[in-house]
Amino acid sequence: MAWQQPNPDDRSDNVERLQEAINNTVENMCKAEDALEHASEKDRADIEAKNHRREESLTAMRNEVKEEAADRENGYS
Repeated sequence: MAWQQPNPDDRSDNVERLQEAINNTVENMCKAEDALEHASEKDRADIEAKNHRREESLTAMRNEVKEEAADRENGYS
């Protein structure tokens, strides 16, 4: 098999992709909150734990959006 050169690092759409991931995560959190009404105690605990992890991920993604937007303004994309 011939050696293939890796694709160049294209970060031009990172902000948009991260924002889409944020929107999807928020939507999933809302759906999980709705599911709490019909969940057993064990499922309720699992859902709440997962939403807590999602909240931590949202914080990280929002920080990354800020960094990417700043990099874009500074011409690093």
